[in-house]
Amino acid sequence: MTSEPEPTPPSAASAPFALEVECEFAAAHAIILMGERERLHGHNWRVVVSVAGDRLDGEELLCDFHAVERMLARIVAPFRDGNLNETAPFDRVNPTAEAVARHVAHELSAALHAEQAQSRTGAGSRIHQEWVRVTEAPRCTAVVRLPRPAARDPRTSVP
Repeated sequence: MTSEPEPTPPSAASAPFALEVECEFAAAHAIILMGERERLHGHNWRVVVSVAGDRLDGEELLCDFHAVERMLARIVAPFRDGNLNETAPFDRVNPTAEAVARHVAHELSAALHAEQAQSRTGAGSRIHQEWVRVTEAPRCTAVVRLPRPAARDPRTSVP
């Protein structure tokens, strides 16, 4: 059994708490390499996301990881058992692992932002996305690292 590469270890700029949520889906794709399209082939894709924050809530939770699981499931649902080349946005974007990771990062960021806007407890404002890792085959992993948001000044920020 081959172990997968781990994300960059936490640094001084990292939040002290993080959760990783993962899902898998089967899908085919045919990417363009050096100007030529590969033949269509399938993968069992694995997507892992990390959300992080500086503090836990009153229940000792960073956030409800089931909510992040649901967000991630909604994002990858259109790809399940399909052809990425025929599914937006990959019907117009080369469906590489890097592009899938970027898409998941963008969509999850939007979902977390929407959750934050609706949250009455402020939980969404405590968390941010650290990275998205997409594995299309053993030892073939793409990672999108996201910058940590600037700290909010409570004197000038609106929760």
